[in-house]
Order: sequence, then C-alpha cells, then structure tokens
Amino acid sequence: MKISESVVLVTGGNRGIGKAFVAEVLKRGAAKVYVASRDAASIISSEDPRVIPMVLDVTDQAQIADATEVASDVTLLINNAGFAAFEGAISSPDLSNAREEMEVNYFGPLALSRAFKSTLAASGGGAIVNMLSMLSLISLPAAATYSASKAAGLSVTRSIRAELAAQGTLVVGVLAVQAETSMGAKLPSPRLTPEEVVADALDAVEGGTNDEVFAGTLTKNAYQAFSADPKGFQAKMLTRLP
Repeated sequence: MKISESVVLVTGGNRGIGKAFVAEVLKRGAAKVYVASRDAASIISSEDPRVIPMVLDVTDQAQIADATEVASDVTLLINNAGFAAFEGAISSPDLSNAREEMEVNYFGPLALSRAFKSTLAASGGGAIVNMLSMLSLISLPAAATYSASKAAGLSVTRSIRAELAAQGTLVVGVLAVQAETSMGAKLPSPRLTPEEVVADALDAVEGGTNDEVFAGTLTKNAYQAFSADPKGFQAKMLTRLP
C-alpha cells in the first residue's frame, strides 16, 4: 500500500510517536490526515489543509462511532494512542491504572479496528498499524501491567490480521523499545527517535509487510538478543523491579 494519496487516521496524534506519524505521512504524500486526540486543548493546529483535527478518546464507544462517520474515507488506520502507568502488578496501590492500560492499549485498537473494518474494505482493504512494544514479548516488573496490556495487544493484532485477510487489509504490528517521548523518558537510555520508529513502520506498510515489524536499530538488536536466549533475556528484565 502506498502512503501517497492515502487517507490516514492517527490516534494519539498530538505528540511523540503519533506526531511523528502525522509528519511522515504528510511528507510521503497523504491526501488527508485525521489527527485524533482525546484532549481537545492539545490537538495539533496546522496550516496544512490536509490536516483534520479530531477529538477522539479510544475508550469511548460513542466517540469512535462518531469518528467512523466523520472519517468515512480512511484507508490507513494508525492505532498509536497509548497509556503507561509504570507500576508493578502487586505494588501498585490499586487496579485503576492497570484497567486504563488495558482499555487504551488493548480495547482501544480492537474497537477502532472493528469500527473501521467496513471503511477499509470499501477502499480495497487498506491497512491498520498497531503501535505495540518490545514489552509485548517481555515482562518488565517495573511496568508490569503495561507489559501485560501490550502482550494482549500483540495477540489481538495477530487475530485481527487473520480475520481481515479475506478483505485484503494489511495489519502491521510495530514493536519498539523506549523512544524519546514523554512515556519513553521514564525508561533508561539509549532511546530511539520517534522518526526511526515511524520510518520503519511506514516502510513496512508500503512494502506490504503483513506481520510484526521491529522498528529501529535498538529494537532489532534487542529482538536478536531475545531470540538468541529468550529465558536469559527475560530473567535480566525481571531484575528491574518497581
């Protein structure tokens, strides 16, 4: 799928990796970009007429339904919105943040993918990009419930890919280590730039990669180390307690 002339919806598009997605799809010639954020005050203002601001909380089914009406021409859905509390599974004071992580990181992309299924089919299939994490594969106790939500996100991404194959929808899961964002700043350096993550993700879309993508050199190196010794790599991560 070519980004040029595509119509893109980016959730969490107001900052970090989402903002980088918006900039890059515009650079690659997207015809229109819906830039979604749940916080109306933080929505990007742009002089580019291709940019359409949208208030969208991915945990709000009514707002999702409204989005499908407004953005009825979408050909590329980028599920980028995310939330991380960086809490332990046992040491957290309660389960409120764990529930929000699941709502945003798992139920959000699932709900958006379901809602835009027919829209994408009408465009000939289109594509979905789900922003995941290396913590989809590895449990980090310092971000225990976030890790669990991203593992769930990876699992459902694979199922979405299988179910939408018949209508020709490409489904790319993007795994990345920490990046230079407000979220990634809570994890140790070195960090990826958002632009590295986005470039590899969109290259995968344009290359027809209907699979997971390990974005950026740091992520590729981490995945190689994990693949070589999964138990050893996981054991090292388990020492990073809340």
